[in-house]
Amino acid sequence: MSKLYIVATPIGNLKDISTRALETLAAVDLIAAEDTRHSKRMLNHYGIEQTLVALHDHNETHQSDVLVARMLAGETVALVSDAGTPLISDPGYRLVRAAQAAGVRVEPVPGASAVTAALSVSGLPTDQFLFLGFLPVKGRQTKINEVCRYPGTLIMYEAPHRIKALLDTLILQLGGERQAVICRELTKLYEQVVPGSLDSLRECIGAGEIPCKGEFVVLVAGSDSHPEVGEVSLDDCLSALMSELPISKAAELASSMLGLKRNQAYKRALAIKSEREKL
Repeated sequence: MSKLYIVATPIGNLKDISTRALETLAAVDLIAAEDTRHSKRMLNHYGIEQTLVALHDHNETHQSDVLVARMLAGETVALVSDAGTPLISDPGYRLVRAAQAAGVRVEPVPGASAVTAALSVSGLPTDQFLFLGFLPVKGRQTKINEVCRYPGTLIMYEAPHRIKALLDTLILQLGGERQAVICRELTKLYEQVVPGSLDSLRECIGAGEIPCKGEFVVLVAGSDSHPEVGEVSLDDCLSALMSELPISKAAELASSMLGLKRNQAYKRALAIKSEREKL
């Protein structure tokens, strides 16, 4: 029976790969890779010769159809990303959904993930966390504001050229005293895990003690404040109003009740509507 294997690969140290992952990559008919050149170098390191096809953000819709057709014809496919577990802020979910819809078995081959690696060494609570991925450049203040009272640990990825801006925004929205951890280049030669307040971490970045190079995972402690009795979140307010009113009117009333901009409430209402339609 054909299968789609979702195979985790190392995030840095090439020894961080499982025996099962190596066996799977060697045995499948082909490997779908985010960057075939990068994956080719990885496979060469392990002595694996394999057929590679590209699957990335720009061709995933078309390539998913092609790969599902090949799997229905009896071939087995492994999906890998450039590093870590596929689909975690990487392409692949369209392929997985298409394979499932076609009746192809999708099987995980678990392994390294920057999210869990960072969380495990952060010293922050691990019983509840929220992964935000790469925050959008536009609207990141709004996104952070939406989760400012989340009680669990916040986790996000960031590019080196935007790490300063991210910390500035976090300080603005959450306060410079909020505890956080910066993980840089996990499992690699210049790995850093630096805890401290957001203010102190921003100073470390500014002073060059944490170089703006490599891959960053930023973790922020959850809020210890508790909403006042009777306080209503935007989502709760919109959900209640949208059950009785059109989206536009629900957003208008919600923004008025909570003291928010109407545009912010309207965008969130559209997102809630979209999420409901997917269920």
